[in-house]
Amino acid sequence: MKISGKIRKIPRSVLIAGTGHCVPEKILTNADLEKIVDTTDEWITTRTGIKERHIADENTASSDLAIQAAKQAIEMAGISPLDIDKIILGTITPDMFFPSTACIVQAQIGAKNAMVMDISAACSGFLYGLDLAYSQIALGMNDVILVIGVEILTKITDFTDRNTCVLFGDGAGAVILMPSDNDDEGILATYGKSDGTLGELLYMPAGGSRMPATIETVEKRLHYLKMAGRDVFKYAVKAMSDAALKALEKAGVSGEEVDLLISHQANIRIIESTAKRAKIPMEKVFINIHKYGNTSSASIPIALNEAVRSGRIKKGDLVLLVAFGGGFTWGSALIRWTK
Repeated sequence: MKISGKIRKIPRSVLIAGTGHCVPEKILTNADLEKIVDTTDEWITTRTGIKERHIADENTASSDLAIQAAKQAIEMAGISPLDIDKIILGTITPDMFFPSTACIVQAQIGAKNAMVMDISAACSGFLYGLDLAYSQIALGMNDVILVIGVEILTKITDFTDRNTCVLFGDGAGAVILMPSDNDDEGILATYGKSDGTLGELLYMPAGGSRMPATIETVEKRLHYLKMAGRDVFKYAVKAMSDAALKALEKAGVSGEEVDLLISHQANIRIIESTAKRAKIPMEKVFINIHKYGNTSSASIPIALNEAVRSGRIKKGDLVLLVAFGGGFTWGSALIRWTK
């Protein structure tokens, strides 16, 4: 089948049949943070675009948010949980090391016929999962896949570190992927890449086999995420811009043809830089960072669901998704919307 003069050689087209998201009820505003650390609403807003973020209470785990997002996506797709062949869940804040958070979600939604797994790609986790699901369905190995991005980052955020505590929020987003009979719709291209040599610019030092939990690791606050902000910003701008351009190139379309860009909601300046390099005007960029902050792997599916349910995305629209995360990891997906 042809897309803008190029040939896509895949067995089946793949569409997004349902979307959903869930965020905790409690909101932490910039004004609230002014009482906790040495910062101001003006400083946070001008440098990040964030005004508030949703935070989970002590009894809420990642699976709780993921389950609600998944149920919304399943309902929109008009399927039964028993129809799901696979669940791919991206997170760096799982309920526990094992069993996987995907297994917990599977049990609670009743998707007993599914193979399930967690993947760890930080803020790129959802797009990595989307890429895997797309290839599985395109090759005919599965018919229905649930992809989830979920994080409760505020539980690994150091609220004594003013450089990081202003950035992160909690939430979950989910999509249902299914095959399509229409060769000109659905996912047109995906792209992903990583660079492990840059891992220590954004990481959580303790808690794994390299540095198991001890009294010393807790006292040194090593179970919180650490970030070299300026370096991360520099690499994120280049990587996300390159990922956006790669997806467009693979599909044989230009940025001017894109109807909506949904970027990882990490920083308003990064979003603006990505749009500029891809030649996509800001009026075609979906932004909700002011409401949620950086929710890592959940940010794109949350934004996608809001865009779909608000009517911002219409049938036939060309939608570009792009993300960058710790690892470093980055990726993109270009979709011809079908609903």
